[in-house]
Amino acid sequence: MQLVIVLPLRDQAGLDSFLHDLYDPASSSYRQFLSVPEFTERFGPTQENYDAVIRFAEANGLTVIGASRNRVNVQVKGGVENIEKAFHVTMGVYQHPTENRTFYSPDREPRVDLPFALWHISGLDNYSIPHPAGLHKNPNPDARSNATTGSGPSSSFLGSDMRAAYYGATTLTGSGQSLGLLEFYGTDLSDLTTYFKNADETNNVPITLLSTDGTSTSCLESAGCDDTEQTLDMTQAIGMAPGLSKLVVYVGSTDSAIFNAMATASPLNAQLSSSWTWSPADPSTDNPYFEEFAAQGQNLFQAAGDSGKWSSSSEIFPADDVYLTSVGGTDLETSGPAGAWSSETAWADGGGGISPDKYAIPSWQTTAASGCSSCSKTYRNGPDVSANANFTFYVCADQTTCTANEYGGTSFAAPMWAGYLALINQQAVANGSKTLGFINPSLYTLGAGSSYDSDFHDITSGSNGYSATTGYDLATGLGSPNGTALINALAPTTTSPTFTLSASPASVSVVQGNSGTSTITTTVAGGFDSAVALSASGQPTGVTVSFNPTSIAAPGSGTSTLTLAVASTTVAGTYTITVTGTGGGITHTATVSLTVTAPTKGGFTISVSPTSGYLRQGTSGYAVITTTVSGGFDSAVALSASGQPTGVTISFSPASIAAPGSGTSDMTLTVSRTAATGTYPITITGTGGGITQTTILTFEVTSRR
Repeated sequence: MQLVIVLPLRDQAGLDSFLHDLYDPASSSYRQFLSVPEFTERFGPTQENYDAVIRFAEANGLTVIGASRNRVNVQVKGGVENIEKAFHVTMGVYQHPTENRTFYSPDREPRVDLPFALWHISGLDNYSIPHPAGLHKNPNPDARSNATTGSGPSSSFLGSDMRAAYYGATTLTGSGQSLGLLEFYGTDLSDLTTYFKNADETNNVPITLLSTDGTSTSCLESAGCDDTEQTLDMTQAIGMAPGLSKLVVYVGSTDSAIFNAMATASPLNAQLSSSWTWSPADPSTDNPYFEEFAAQGQNLFQAAGDSGKWSSSSEIFPADDVYLTSVGGTDLETSGPAGAWSSETAWADGGGGISPDKYAIPSWQTTAASGCSSCSKTYRNGPDVSANANFTFYVCADQTTCTANEYGGTSFAAPMWAGYLALINQQAVANGSKTLGFINPSLYTLGAGSSYDSDFHDITSGSNGYSATTGYDLATGLGSPNGTALINALAPTTTSPTFTLSASPASVSVVQGNSGTSTITTTVAGGFDSAVALSASGQPTGVTVSFNPTSIAAPGSGTSTLTLAVASTTVAGTYTITVTGTGGGITHTATVSLTVTAPTKGGFTISVSPTSGYLRQGTSGYAVITTTVSGGFDSAVALSASGQPTGVTISFSPASIAAPGSGTSDMTLTVSRTAATGTYPITITGTGGGITQTTILTFEVTSRR
């Protein structure tokens, strides 16, 4: 069995407060998103607890097959007996009460011999198998919608038709933005190729298929795999944003593995989409990942489902979670192939309603709910927004004949919105602003404003069990995007001269008595033309901050190296250094998180095998360098060599053994034809954590003859 052990986040109250300020335009923290290391430092599990979980797994005979840089997930595999022992359960196989299959599950709640509680253990049962949340085949294929005015075969809609209807202009393409898709099965990219070939279109978006837990990224119909969902997610995202810098398909067997991979990717995807659903025993299971998305400036769009109005028995998770954007369905009509938006009604099968999982209503939704007679004033309402989901699409999948006007669903609408956000974020960056991050607070602010009718298509007819009405409703949410108006409302075009300030990396760790650096970058917009002076504040006693240069020359766009010199007497801890840029009457700030650590405890030893040997002139060979740590030593160990004669070159692979510093490296010795013969003591040096260790290789160069 393969499991994911999930650790809880730290300081939940602090995280809640941080997220509140992060999306409050009046706060100095507004859209000051965290990097993955910053989030880990502030809210992630401690390194001590993470290491304890790894030791616990290994002590119980489980093999650790994956770790995560936010210290949330530990992926393990092991035999059933070891899993039963580790978690004090008995695994069994049972008849599913509602499906014609069996499922495996533990006989009780798992328990671990650790001094702290775990958040979740993913993979212990397969009671609920993920399936597409909003992929629906027309039950009455002869009853075609009037909205089949698309550019595809049989007048079906292509992804590019959705772009024409909901955006219209051609300036923004998603350039510079990357988009991530959640998929529980791999795909066959030949289906995507067939789609664009048949549509007489070209796809220029690089696609990465990423396995998050060893799950295969391929999907062949001959092996019983269906990639309809996977392919349509790609076509709709690319159709809306054909200039994306990258589209990443995250493939995995558990939500824990996929969501955490999205939360720790490098670089992060600012826009994410999921069109799958499942029923976890605890609906709070994935909250840590969704909160991390929001903290790091990522937005997840989730299909709201295709079973009409939500009920207590609806399987729509995670569409009602607070920290994602729930996307409902509509029936769209356009003016013609690649034509403009004409009209829109609520789609009868589109999901929406009052949270079946009883999530509390978020603050940004209370005003919208107060004007909606069917809405809950206590629980979260959905969907947030909507887009076309009727049986009007062209679909290619499973290496078989493509279909027209047979498939529909909110599965199409969610990736459309993710692509649309890529357009918004492209404009925001071009204007010298930050990307938007989690957009729900901004969407609902616009929904309550005077520009609502120009920013959204307010859908006022049709029903999914709840009637579409003026303003927010439980059938279509705030409505569908109204072209460039919503883009400009969310990412206003900058006309006044300004500049932005950023730091990379935004987190710097320095051992007492040493120094670290970060690059400060200024970017100008709106014709800004002034020097930008740099200064810093917030540094603790013993830390000296310097800039090189101290001012970015006019027009104010450039970089400066920030150096943080830490005295040996500086108290260990984490400090927020505020970097201030001032120029042209404007002041902006960026923050650098400085972690001061004490010199590494413990030590390491270094050895070489063999300890002696020879090579003839004109040949090469290698020895193995081994480092072994002790006493809690935790640092990378850099390798070097000295004492070799002229004509002998030495290289190491790797050149540095990664923290905690225990491992091996191949030392390659290359002897030229002219190297002097003789015996030489070569000193191999390992340096790390303020410690230096050496070992000697007695090396002889012999004649070619």
